[in-house]
Amino acid sequence: MKEEDIDRRDFLKRSSRVGVAAAVACGLGFWLHSRSRQPGRELTTSQVRNYGVDIGNDLPKMAVVTGGTPAGLAAAALAALGGMSKFVSRGDVVVLKPNIGWDRVPQQAANTNPELVKAVAQLCFDAGAKKVVVTDVSCNDPRRCFMRSGIAKAGESVGATVLLPEERKFRDYRINGELLTVWPVFTPILEADKVINLPIVKHHNLARVTMGMKNWYGILGGRRNQLHQNIDVSIADLATFVRPTLTILDAYRVLMTNGPQGGNLDDVKLCKTVVAGVDPVAIDAYGATFLGLQAEQIPYVLIGHERGLGNKNYSELQVKYVNLE
Repeated sequence: MKEEDIDRRDFLKRSSRVGVAAAVACGLGFWLHSRSRQPGRELTTSQVRNYGVDIGNDLPKMAVVTGGTPAGLAAAALAALGGMSKFVSRGDVVVLKPNIGWDRVPQQAANTNPELVKAVAQLCFDAGAKKVVVTDVSCNDPRRCFMRSGIAKAGESVGATVLLPEERKFRDYRINGELLTVWPVFTPILEADKVINLPIVKHHNLARVTMGMKNWYGILGGRRNQLHQNIDVSIADLATFVRPTLTILDAYRVLMTNGPQGGNLDDVKLCKTVVAGVDPVAIDAYGATFLGLQAEQIPYVLIGHERGLGNKNYSELQVKYVNLE
């Protein structure tokens, strides 16, 4: 055999071995990459999270209570709806989802009133809840938001578990919305028997007003500001994905302008009101009136109505009005 034939054969053998080795290394690299993904971020096939309960036709679907303290307003609102035991059963794990988005004190009305959160947590325990979790995914530094809002101290004072967001507790969910398809979601909010939405009503520079439906932004991780390009559809997508047991809207202090962060006490109006009920669209439609707006002026409320998430015409519902003064 000629020397050049031997060299050529040797070259082919070496090339073949290099090719196999490269393929194995590539496959191993892919396997290691897939195995090294954070377990909490694996994609989860999703379905609507419906935590609602059937309270029958004899009780009001919404209560509007004015006057008094935040705790008094909460107690009266729940009494008007038949009591917390209509919504929370003995042994339930309950998640309270207030707005704890901003590094602000209660008087600035950027976050849910801490006394309202405390009162609702206590009502859940009184109804037999095994555990009450208070949590949110903050916009500013979570530790400062939870502390300065007064919500961490308020929740802990009645034995609630106050849970700050952690990266490892997010998981990618198929939300299957018109705009929101796959997004990281803070799973502890969804791992409960009952979920109570505790938003505050305030001005919002993009959505005009933020209330219950918008408060579900606080279950998301990732770059939420990207959703602002079509904020009304994204709000409706989230409200379609999560159906709470109850919505309790804080209108004790209302941030009338320069929301959602606020900061100037001159922008805050004392309204001493709580709106509670099982129809999130109706509650947001009513909440808009605190800023002089009607449902027809809030696109995400209209979308929610069209999707059958609730009734924007709250006057058509059985509503209980209570004045504590």
